[in-house]
Amino acid sequence: MNGHRGRKLIALLGDRRLAWLGLLLAAVLALPAARALLEASMWRHMVLQYPLWMLAGALLAGGLSAHARERLARWNASGISGLLLAGTVLAVLMIPRVLDLALVAPAVELAKCSALLTAGAALRLSWRQAGLVAQGFFLGNMLLMGAVVGQLYAQSPLRLCNAYLLGDQERLGQWLTAISTMVALLWLAQVFWWVARRDADTGRMAGPQAPQDAAARTGSSAPSPQSP
Repeated sequence: MNGHRGRKLIALLGDRRLAWLGLLLAAVLALPAARALLEASMWRHMVLQYPLWMLAGALLAGGLSAHARERLARWNASGISGLLLAGTVLAVLMIPRVLDLALVAPAVELAKCSALLTAGAALRLSWRQAGLVAQGFFLGNMLLMGAVVGQLYAQSPLRLCNAYLLGDQERLGQWLTAISTMVALLWLAQVFWWVARRDADTGRMAGPQAPQDAAARTGSSAPSPQSP
């Protein structure tokens, strides 16, 4: 789904309904059964649970009041602070030791889930403000980090997390590498499509005017009919 269709879907459902949906998703993810299912496997822990908590945070951000958004916008100028916050959260939560601690320490689990909710909300509030350059910088760093960490997990002969088996760790590494590559390709395709569409629109708008502008620049006029 491209950005235009996503905005149409958000407008159709309404931010309030999406915020309630985000609250429901967060409540489901917090259930012991859901946690046990998602955290039983290393790849489900990072590849499924992390994005779902971030999705819940992004949906909840739609329920913020206009006053709250205005106050956050002062801190989050051009989306830079929000992207930096989201990137820091993801970088910390990719450390294997954090996964181990989240399984045995409820305080760490609560901090992890809260941080992912905040990161999702920060991305929702920052992405459009950031623009293509900042988005590319953010994605370039995050996807490169994901690919490197994925290779580390996949190639390491040692278990990096005490709670998970080596085969599960290798599967997580393959998933991280594949997702990082796929997201990079999709984003680049979207950028090329956006640039091509913009150039086409510019060409259509300038089409009828171009011959007149060229004549004005050269100082020539339309050829007059020759006398017999």
